Amino acid sequence: MKQSYIDMKMDDQNLCSNLFTNLGAFLRKFLWKVLSVGPIPQHIAFILDGNRRYAQKHKLNNEDGYKAGYEALLYILNYCSELGVKYVTLYAFSLDNYKRNSCDVKCVMDLMLEKTLVLLKEKDLVDRYGVRLIFRGNLKLLSEPMRRAAENAMVATAANNRIVVLVSVAYTSTNEIARAVQKSCIEKFNTEFHALKVPNMRPDTNIADVEKHMFLAAAPDPDILIRTSGEKRLSNFLLWQTSNCLLYSPAALWPEIHIWHLVWAIINYQRLHPYLDKKKNQP
Repeated sequence: MKQSYIDMKMDDQNLCSNLFTNLGAFLRKFLWKVLSVGPIPQHIAFILDGNRRYAQKHKLNNEDGYKAGYEALLYILNYCSELGVKYVTLYAFSLDNYKRNSCDVKCVMDLMLEKTLVLLKEKDLVDRYGVRLIFRGNLKLLSEPMRRAAENAMVATAANNRIVVLVSVAYTSTNEIARAVQKSCIEKFNTEFHALKVPNMRPDTNIADVEKHMFLAAAPDPDILIRTSGEKRLSNFLLWQTSNCLLYSPAALWPEIHIWHLVWAIINYQRLHPYLDKKKNQP
């Protein structure tokens, strides 16, 4: 039976689509080979800035802006995985973001819950790519469904180790530091001074004691921090961990981030690597 004209056109379109997809994958593989001649960052952190401005720019509602940002995130995570980046940290939702209007907060949380549940349903795909999800922050502030979904996602992906994605939610760095100091002091008191029953003594807490209680202790300090939309502020994100990392602020809004922004950040990291590595290894 002969194919209809429409079916033939659709076959041609599918063939062209597959050819472009395969060509894109080949070119990326070649690009990663070139970059791998130099040092590849082990950990990249992202501040996902500009979703609402993107929505305004394209006359969309905020929800569609956040959805476009999620699609951009999937591409970036795929590129990082292909390149061999081991850790990716995302500033998904700040404690300060709770001060925004309730509709905006609900929009972000609903989208996060929806996508987390999708990942749980598509666990085979997540396992195939070796993605481990770790949610960090004041998770008790999340809604019960979101907190349960986050906990389930962490358990479901715990055995994966190709790329670790740390999602900072209900998080600020000052809160993280204060919490870590408090926990390290309590631990010191319980294990040393309380056991020895030494009166009127205060625990002697050092940097290593504090760092092991950080929300993001599961990953090494970032090599690169990328904040989109041209902003050059850390906005209370990883203040402790970013003293010796490259900061890159492309003008693109988060949903507009492209593979070339990632490539340019890595090229600059490789150019400055001797200096950054020396600073990291200083006592």
